[in-house]
Amino acid sequence: MADEYPKYVTQTAMKGLIQKIDLPAPDEFSQDWEYEVSDAARVSEFLYAYENVELTTAEKFALMIIILSSFNDAILEGSAENNWSNLIRHHLLQDHRIHKHTILYWAMLDEEDMSNVYAVTPFMREIAHLFN
Repeated sequence: MADEYPKYVTQTAMKGLIQKIDLPAPDEFSQDWEYEVSDAARVSEFLYAYENVELTTAEKFALMIIILSSFNDAILEGSAENNWSNLIRHHLLQDHRIHKHTILYWAMLDEEDMSNVYAVTPFMREIAHLFN
């Protein structure tokens, strides 16, 4: 299947998510839009959209990056809700073909120094190890 294992957020996915879940459009200086629009206060909303809005594979890929970046911020802020990790795990496992590269990115498996990883890395390593 051509849509398996996407690696990059496409312009089409960005435009779709901007329209479908009211995300800000990138400006002329935007880089890594999917990280710029992450928002710890919107994790529940993003999870709801992942579950209930009709999304293309590319949109699911991009939205999961936004979800994980937002979840990471929420962990750092101490505002992460208990049910988020179960929902995120479920979607990553269910759609692992879409999110393979995202899982590996956040898991940082080559980094041994745990003081040099994301807040969400231990959680993502648990998920990555399910596929190894």
